[in-house]
Formats: sequence, structure tokens, C-alpha cells
Amino acid sequence: MHRKLVIAAVLATLAAAAPAAPREVAIDSGRIRGAVEGGVASWKGIPFAAPPIGDLRWRAPQPPAKWTGVRDSTAYGHDCMQLPFPSDAAPLGTEPAEDCLVANVWAPANARAGGKLPVIVWIYGGGFVNGGSSPPTYSGANLARQGVVFVSFNYRLGRFGTFVHPQLGAEGESNGNFGFQDQLAGLEWVKRNVAAFGGDPGNVTLIGESAGGMSVNTMVTSPQAKGLIHRAVVMSGGDGSARAEGGAAAAQAASVAFAAAKGISADDPQALAKLRALPAADIVDGLNLETFFAPKAPPRPFASPYVDGTLAVDVGVAYRSGAFARIPIMIGATSNDIGGPIGYMIAGARSLAGTIAAHQVPTYHYRFSYAAESLGKTGADHASDIPFFFDTQAIKYGDRTSARDNRVGKTISAYLVNFAKTGNPNGAGLPQWPAYDRADDRLLDFGADGRASAAKDPLAAQIDAAVR
Repeated sequence: MHRKLVIAAVLATLAAAAPAAPREVAIDSGRIRGAVEGGVASWKGIPFAAPPIGDLRWRAPQPPAKWTGVRDSTAYGHDCMQLPFPSDAAPLGTEPAEDCLVANVWAPANARAGGKLPVIVWIYGGGFVNGGSSPPTYSGANLARQGVVFVSFNYRLGRFGTFVHPQLGAEGESNGNFGFQDQLAGLEWVKRNVAAFGGDPGNVTLIGESAGGMSVNTMVTSPQAKGLIHRAVVMSGGDGSARAEGGAAAAQAASVAFAAAKGISADDPQALAKLRALPAADIVDGLNLETFFAPKAPPRPFASPYVDGTLAVDVGVAYRSGAFARIPIMIGATSNDIGGPIGYMIAGARSLAGTIAAHQVPTYHYRFSYAAESLGKTGADHASDIPFFFDTQAIKYGDRTSARDNRVGKTISAYLVNFAKTGNPNGAGLPQWPAYDRADDRLLDFGADGRASAAKDPLAAQIDAAVR
């Protein structure tokens, strides 16, 4: 009998670890075939919009072409066109290209259509000039194992993502925030299709970091995203202040200056045709996070996403006035984030948490202070919290991952999953995370020792003194 039990246990272990039969689902553009491994089904590289190439460069995302038969969806599609850089905290897993508007889905292997599992949707960061959904640490597999459907998608970057030219208006493209339009199209795709993977389109948590966190703020306050998201997580997304001062006018000036640098004048009747004929690498033109912020870097005409008044409103004004989706929100930054303890990320997250909570919206403020043990340092750098939120720290740090690292990942990802399920991150076995209130100013600190604890913000006096 003992021998039979041992054999059964071995077979069960092998079955869980080995790839199982492919999984097929039907979405609105056709049938797709994914893969099952380790108790998780995944589908990758699914077109959620037509490739924005040729005449579709600098146009609003268009519906993807339908296909017949079954489309293989077991590998990532291209990340959006950009110039990668060696020091990226999350190196891309695919070669960048303009044909990049694809989504990826992870779900429990036993999930079936109509299963009503909570959905988590990820928006990556990278300063709106870098990033993609393919980095291994952005895998949603370990979150799916905790009972959610996880979705990620790409959005256009750099000059592909923000471009305003006088002739675009003549074509009916009044909004040059193409990257934000891609994000909105991705959320609309989720609403139409996530039920096919077992997800609940009425329970979608949007999470993003850095530029992704700023994007979450944009979607929470956008009238056009109403009803598409039901909870939000803003990681290192700043204070919600208006971006790209000067709005559309400044964006147009930068776009026209770029065209002029390529020998294409604004009044050339063939300006757009000539710009669209340029190779994608010429549009990138050396722009990435490394060159954009390098000291003494030569001017590189580039328009950041801007307040357009329709899709992207002034986030700070919207939060202060109460004109935003009144959904539960989790918001925070790392302890060694960009700008230091009283800078844009840390002080901004605290300020925004107070503004949102003042509208009686459930708000959960955090600070991530943990550094992986193998780094041998104190303080958590910008973006270093992502692997722990996704429980992918073992992917990030490999054989250097410690038991404590894994405990931190299990704890933080559990808070995230609980939040996605109920709008409240608390749950059995987890230290209590109080809802934020400006009066008592308590946040949850994921401490340098690996323990999570609630306490009054230790930087409160320093931040408040700097603001005065």
C-alpha cells in the first residue's frame, strides 16, 4: 500500500510539473490555443488591435483582423518599438517592433468560461519610452496560482505613443496620446474577452508601476475608462500632477521639430506620408531612458503623454475635485525611490493617498523598504518591488534568491490577490493593513527585515516640512 501511495505521489508531481494538453478558447477575433504548465494555463501574443504599421502609424488602435482556424498563442509577441538599454531592471524578452499590440493571459488550469475569477491587468513602466509585457519577472503565473486571471498588454512608446502633427487633425486624429489609447483598447478587450478565460469582467484590478502607475492614475480619472476597472494599484506613480506642460500645443511643437530634423516641414502636403515611410528605427532615433535623462544629452524632440481633456484629464485636479472612479485603491512607493524621501514618488504617493482617502474611498498606502538579501544593501530602489508583488523574485534573482526573499514575495502577492478579490488587501495570516486616513497617517511598510508592519509614516515630519 505504501508503495502505491509513493507511486501516486510521484505521478501527481510529474503531472503538475509537465506541460499538459493545449488549451483552446474562443475570443471575439477567433479561437486561440495556449499551453498548460504547473497548474496554470497561459495564452501569449494575442492581438487586441490591428498592427499600428504603415498607414496605421499614428492612428487610434483599430480592431484586429479576425482569423479562421486556431491561432497558436504560446509565445510572446513583439514588445513595442524602442531602443532597449543594458541597465533596464526588467530586460525585454522579445525583439521590439511596431507590430506589438498584443495581450497575454494567465489563469488557473481549471478555470473555465464564466468562472468569475477576479482579474488583474498589468501596465508596465519605462518612462513612456521603454518597457514591454515580455520580461520574465512580469509573468502572471504565480498570481494565477492564487486564484486570479492575470492579463498584460503592450502599448506604443516614445514617438509612436505620443505624436501630434497638424496633418493628423485633418485625418480625424484629434488625440495624439496613442499609447493611452492603446491602454484603453486593451481594457476594452479585457471587458469583451476575459470571461472566455474564466475571469470576471465586472471585477478588474488595474496595476501599474512608474509610467504604468501614472497610466493607472490616468485611467482611474478618465471619463472614457468608466466601468472598465473596479480596483486600482498605483506603484511609484507620483502625485498625479499634470504632465507635459503646455498640453497639445507643446506636444505638437515637439512633433513638428522632430519632423523638421528629418527634413520634413510642417506645411509639406506629404509630411505624414513621408513620416510614415521612415523606418521604425529612425522614429526611435536613439531615444530611451538612458539617453533621455543622460547629463549633457543632445536635445531629442519628444512629446510625453499630455492632458488632452478627453481621455487624459488633469489627474491632480480630478482627484482633488472628486471627479474620478470611486474604487478601492492601493498606492505607494519604494524607500529609495526616484527623488529621495521627499521627492515625487514617495511624497507624491503619500499626498495622493490622503487626497483620495478624503473622498471616503478605501485607500491602502504602502512603502516598500525591502531589498533582496543577495544585494547586500539597505533601501529599495525604484521598480525593485515588482517581482515581489508578482511573486517572481526567484525569476529575478535566480539561485541567489533567499528563503526570506520568497517569504516577502508570498506576503506581498497575497495582499495583492486579496485586494483583487475583495477590494481589501487583508486576509488570514497577514499583518493588518489599515485603510489610510490623513489624520493618523498610517501606512504598511514592507520592512528591510522582511516583515510587514503598520505604523505612522516615519517620513511624515520630513515631508511635511519640505512642503511648507
